Amino acid sequence: MSDLIATKRVDLLAPYLALDQGSKIQAEYIWIDGEGGMRCKTMTLDKAPASVSDLKEWNFDGSSTGQAPGDNSDVFLRPVAFFKDPFRGGANILVLCECYDNDGTPNHSNYRASCKKVMDSAKEHEPWFGLEQEYTLFDADGQVFGWPKNGFPGPQGPYYCGVGAGKVFARDFIEAHYRACLYAGINISGINAEVMPAQWEFQVGPCEGIEMGDHLWMARFLLLRIGEEWGIKPSLHPKPLKGDWNGAGCHSNYSTKEMRTPGKGMAAIEDAIKKLEKKHLEHIAVYGEDNDQRLTGKHETASMTSFSAGIANRGASIRIPRHVGAQGYGYLEDRRPASNVDPYRVTSILVETTLLNN
Repeated sequence: MSDLIATKRVDLLAPYLALDQGSKIQAEYIWIDGEGGMRCKTMTLDKAPASVSDLKEWNFDGSSTGQAPGDNSDVFLRPVAFFKDPFRGGANILVLCECYDNDGTPNHSNYRASCKKVMDSAKEHEPWFGLEQEYTLFDADGQVFGWPKNGFPGPQGPYYCGVGAGKVFARDFIEAHYRACLYAGINISGINAEVMPAQWEFQVGPCEGIEMGDHLWMARFLLLRIGEEWGIKPSLHPKPLKGDWNGAGCHSNYSTKEMRTPGKGMAAIEDAIKKLEKKHLEHIAVYGEDNDQRLTGKHETASMTSFSAGIANRGASIRIPRHVGAQGYGYLEDRRPASNVDPYRVTSILVETTLLNN
């Protein structure tokens, strides 16, 4: 029996969402839990906030989210950014929060706090990021969405950026997520079907500094939240299926003001790559769980145990796009991060390694 069902009845809910809510605002407070998942709860506000500073601090039971012991369970939510709410519409908002312990220090699950310090330290270099979030869709029965119930689809080949029945799965779900991100104000820059059937990718960026992590986490929240309504479970596991199927990554595009400077950019990119090579294992350690199942040297990945770089090489640790190599400035692509990587951790360590650890 299915353990996952769609939880939204549009025909039942619509009349209630159409009711006038007066001057009150619903603010959905969202945070990252102790397992890297997402949680949320709603607060009623008397009026719409003009800035984050207008939003109240809140708290929750951290013993129920893997973030605190039962005898000292209060964890505090500090708003850091807010977005338009595509589910409730109107002036209602989604509020991204950091988690803090009762002594005022960041909770162990809070990687944003340290990332913000890193980004502030490197502000003069104007670090830009663009993250490519791959994910796989599963249906209510735990089967890869759209796959035959008692078998497998045809081999990989026709699905990447595919068009047509049997080549593309759940396009309506993907379009809903895309439009919800645009409405919310997330800097989503594109989508495409991926190499494995029912695997998709969306791209967020370019974003500067801490905004990269904020926007990707909110895009993930919308993906999961819309999945509730479709009865679809998006998976961020880097190798959701064993065998001759592509894994899922979060390729991280990165540049600094120096890398983007004509005439000087390639030297800055090459310098960054040398620094990244020296810290390869430190990066792998924070680049996501179960990444060893994905970084095998096959299926457009580099080996987890060795570092490599090259122009237009999708089997390298670091890829320099061909047009960047031709024009001599631009950005690099770190292809090592897994699909379940924390964006605060990957952006933070990229900046630390290339700009701050000299």
